Amino acid sequence: MLKYLFFMIFLTPMIFYNNFFWILQVFMFMISFIFMFSTVSSGMFMHLGMIFGLDLMSFGLILLSFWIVALMMMASESIFSNNYSKILYMLNMIVLMIMLLCSFSVTNLFMSYLFFESSLIPVLFLVLGWGYQPERLQAGMYLLFYTLFASLPMLISIFYIYKNNGSLSFLFMNFYDYNNLLFYLSMIFVFLVKMPMFLVHLWLPKAHVEAPIAGSMILAGIMLKLGGYGLMRVMSMMCSIGLVWNILWISISLIGGFMVSLICIRQVDMKSMIAYSSVAHMGIALSGMMSMSLWGWMGSYSMMLAHGLCSSGLFCLANISYERSGSRSMIINKGMMNLMPSMCLWWFLLISSNMAAPPSLNLLGEISLLNSIVGWSIVSMVMLMLMSFFSAVYSLFLYSFSQHGKIYSGMFSCSTGYMREYLLLFLHWVPLNLLILKSELCMLWL
Repeated sequence: MLKYLFFMIFLTPMIFYNNFFWILQVFMFMISFIFMFSTVSSGMFMHLGMIFGLDLMSFGLILLSFWIVALMMMASESIFSNNYSKILYMLNMIVLMIMLLCSFSVTNLFMSYLFFESSLIPVLFLVLGWGYQPERLQAGMYLLFYTLFASLPMLISIFYIYKNNGSLSFLFMNFYDYNNLLFYLSMIFVFLVKMPMFLVHLWLPKAHVEAPIAGSMILAGIMLKLGGYGLMRVMSMMCSIGLVWNILWISISLIGGFMVSLICIRQVDMKSMIAYSSVAHMGIALSGMMSMSLWGWMGSYSMMLAHGLCSSGLFCLANISYERSGSRSMIINKGMMNLMPSMCLWWFLLISSNMAAPPSLNLLGEISLLNSIVGWSIVSMVMLMLMSFFSAVYSLFLYSFSQHGKIYSGMFSCSTGYMREYLLLFLHWVPLNLLILKSELCMLWL
C-alpha cells in the first residue's frame, strides 16, 4: 500500500511543470490500472503493512476513488483553459486522493477517523475556491458543520473502545459486542450524516449545487461512500443492539427515500435533482445495510459502487449542458436533442442506469437490497414499490424534459460534444455495465 501513497506524494512537486495538468490525469489512470492488478481475492485483509491493509471492500472503493479522481481531471478542462489557479487545483486533487487512499486502507479505527475528517478539507476548498455562485460560502459551512457536529461524539467513543480493549485494529472488531445505546448512537451518527440519511441530508444538495463539476463528482462518487464504508466497519461491534434499534434508521430511510423522490420531481435545477436522487439511492443502501443480512450488505456495497459511477456521470452530463447554455435550469436546457444529438445517447444510457435498468450494476444492487429489506419486514414492500416507481418517474422526467421539446431561442443552432466529453462519459458507463459480469467482486466479499 505504501507504494501507491509514495506515488501520490512524489507527484506533488511535479505540478509546477508547464502543462502537467493532462499528464497528472494520465498518471491517475495509470495508477488505477496498476492498482487494479494488485488484486484482492477474498474478504480477508491482505497487503498488510504497519497501519495499511486491504480487503475486498476497501479494494473496490480505492479503485473507484482513483478512477473518479482521474475522470475529475478530465472533466475540469475549463480550469485548465481559463487558468483558474490550476496549480492549486492539481495540488488539491493530489491531497484529496492521498486522504481517500489512506481513509479506505488504514486498519486502525482512529487513523480511519482522522483521514475521514481530513478528506473534508480538500472538498471544502473545491467548493469555496472553484464554486460558481456566491452562496458557496453557505454551502461550505453546511458541509463542514454537519460533519463536524456529528463526528465529535465518535471520537469520544473511539477513546472508550481503546480504554476498554487496548486496541483499535479492525482485525479485532468482530470480537467486541457493545450493548450501550449512547455508544451506538455516537458511533454511527457521523456515518448517517455522511451517507446522508434523510433528515440530515440538507448539506448535500446545497454543496452539490454550489460545487464545480469536480466537486460534485467527488461528493457523489466517493464522499458518500465514506459513510457507508465506515458504517460497515463499525456495525460489527454493535450487532446485538443493532438488531433492536436499526428499525429506526430503516424506517427513516425508506420513508425519506420516497419523500426525496417526490422532491426530485419538482426540481427545476438539473444538478439539484441529481443530488436529491443520490439521497434516495443512498437511503435504500442504508436500509439494506441496517437489515444486518448478508444480502443487504452485499447489495449496499454494489449499490455504492454503482451509484458512484452513475451519479458522477450524470453530473458530468449536467455540466456539459451548463457549459453550452450557461444555465442549469431545466427550462433553458430543454430540447437538447436538437442542439447536441449525439449526446442524447449518453443521457439515455446513464439515466437508464440511474433507474436500475439491466445490465447495470445498479440493478444487481437493487435486487439484493429489495430481497434483504422485504425479508426483514414484508411491510416495507409498500415504500419500496413507491421508491422504485418514483425513481423511474424522475429519471424519465429528467431525460424527456432535457432532450425533447422546443429548443430555447437564446441557444445556438448546433453544437456537438468534444471527444474528451464522450470519452469521459464512456469511462463512466463502461465499468458500470461491465462490472455486472464480474459481480462476485461485489457480492462475495463478506
